[in-house]
Amino acid sequence: MLVAVIDYDSGNLASAARGLELAARRAGVAADVRITADPALVAQADRIVLPGQGAFADCAAGLAAVDGLRAAMFSRVAAGAPFLGICVGMQLMAQAGLEFGFTPGFGWVQGEIAPLDAPGLRLPHMGWNELVFTPGAHHLTTGLAVGDHAYFVHSFALAGGDPEQVMATTDYGGPVVAMVAVGNRAGTQFHVEKSQEVGLRILENFLTWVP
Repeated sequence: MLVAVIDYDSGNLASAARGLELAARRAGVAADVRITADPALVAQADRIVLPGQGAFADCAAGLAAVDGLRAAMFSRVAAGAPFLGICVGMQLMAQAGLEFGFTPGFGWVQGEIAPLDAPGLRLPHMGWNELVFTPGAHHLTTGLAVGDHAYFVHSFALAGGDPEQVMATTDYGGPVVAMVAVGNRAGTQFHVEKSQEVGLRILENFLTWVP
C-alpha cells in the first residue's frame, strides 16, 4: 500500500509519516509511507494524507504553488483513494476559509472555516479535549470511546457544516467540529500525530478503511 503524505511546506510531515508507519505495523498493514510533492507519485497512491499547520490561505497557496500537485491529489481522490486531512488539511476540505480574507477551499464538505466562537476562553484552542461521537457510526472511530481525548491547536473551525458530514465534535465554548467525513474523504481538526494512543488508533483505522 502506497501512502502519500503531501509535502507543500506546511504541516508536521515527519511526525505524520512516523505515526502512519507505526499504525501500519500495529494494524499488520504493509505500507510504504512517502512524504512527497511529486504529482506522479501522488497519482499512484493508494491513500493520501494532507497535514497542515498555520493559516488557511497560506496552506491553500502553498498547495497551489507546486505544479500539478493539487490536480493529481484531486484526481486520485476522485478515483476512490481514501483521503485524510489533518488540522488545516481538514479545513481545506471546506468550501472556503475566512482567515485573512476569503479563500476558496476544496468544496468537499459544506461550510466555511471561520473564527472560533469561544467567548471568555483563550485562543488558540490549544491542548487536550474530549471527543463526542456516535460509536459505530464511522470506521475511523472504531476502538475509541466517547470522551477519549485528542490534541487540538487552532483558532478557526468549520462553521455552517452539514450534520451528516460531521463525524465528531468537541466542546470549547460550545460544540466545535472535530472530525468530518464524506465518501472516501475524512479529516480531523485535531493533530492525530500528537494525540498519542487515540491518534494512532485513528491512523490504524484509516489504513484499514474501505469507504
